[in-house]
Amino acid sequence: MSSTETTNKAPVISDKSTVKSNRDEPVLQVERRDFIDLVPEKRPRVQSLRGFDDCYTDIVDYIVRCTHKIWDERDVGLIYTHYTHNCVLYNALGTMYTREQVVQDTLQRLIAFPERRGMATQVIWNGNDVEGFYTSHLVTGSGRHTQYSHLGKPTNRTYVTRTVADCMIYENKIYREWVVSDNMSMMRQLGLDTDAVAYSMAKEQFDKGFRVTDIGENRRMLGQYPPEMECDISIAHTDTEEQCLRWLHEIYNRRMLGKIKEVYAPTVQWHGPLMKELYGQAAVIHQTLALIGMIPDGAWMPQHICSNPCDEGGTKVAIRWIMEGHHLGYGELGKPTGERLFVMGMSHYHIINGKIVDEWVVYDHLAMLAQIKLGQMEE
Repeated sequence: MSSTETTNKAPVISDKSTVKSNRDEPVLQVERRDFIDLVPEKRPRVQSLRGFDDCYTDIVDYIVRCTHKIWDERDVGLIYTHYTHNCVLYNALGTMYTREQVVQDTLQRLIAFPERRGMATQVIWNGNDVEGFYTSHLVTGSGRHTQYSHLGKPTNRTYVTRTVADCMIYENKIYREWVVSDNMSMMRQLGLDTDAVAYSMAKEQFDKGFRVTDIGENRRMLGQYPPEMECDISIAHTDTEEQCLRWLHEIYNRRMLGKIKEVYAPTVQWHGPLMKELYGQAAVIHQTLALIGMIPDGAWMPQHICSNPCDEGGTKVAIRWIMEGHHLGYGELGKPTGERLFVMGMSHYHIINGKIVDEWVVYDHLAMLAQIKLGQMEE
């Protein structure tokens, strides 16, 4: 999958005050509500949702309710009325191009993990029912591997992982979706051989004729110039979003990791891949270094950003991003191989008084390992 495939963005509303509905009643927020309050029975519609099913009262209700219906209530067939026939679903090691593929993939996952629960942690969104909505849905998933499946013999072990699904929605149907899951963490918790799983993933792609496309340089630096001082903020809609993009460009592309001490609160909580829960600026610096260090020539490129004022105070910001480069450094993937790597990532930030107090970031080491093995198969 090329980076150009991930640049599409939904038309958006520019004023973040639009989290107030057309009835001047707030759109639901996930963080402080129980599930039954997120899918209310008698709540009147508080947001204009032209073309949406009558049961949905706002866009957050839509995402949380239909996800529960499909995955927890087993109404898999709801996908036929909630996805377009030609929907495109991107993940870090492949792309689905039809609704029927989404149906089949959902069935296979339910077979493997019949006790799975996907709990909404956050939904950050923008858009409207005229131009289309964009949602970024952070899910904390838990379950147990009790059935024979694509992962082989059941281990009966439990797991907890994080996933972020970004959706573009128009009149009740998702027509484009990006999904990033912490699959390496899941495989380790299930006691599976991650090298074998990654090899199997790569072999499936290889047998279909897919190959790693190594385009060489990624344009983080133009020729012999240093990285750009200023980042492209054209995808931002608010001052907070612009500021956030500038911070991350400084950290990831200019390698100014001292910026973390300036923009992260001293008491920051970092919720990262491999289900790490870390605290403080030093931990954020180290984990950011861990990603950059594995891909030291990597270019960090934001693809979409949206934000909402938060009931807890401050603003929640969601960014979909990619990093492209080569496996030239040590880290979770072991000895450097030089293989080209494409990282699809999702980050959610809670910003209060100009400081990041919480960061949730999801990217998949298993997908990276599979990319390395796919590259090695060519060789």
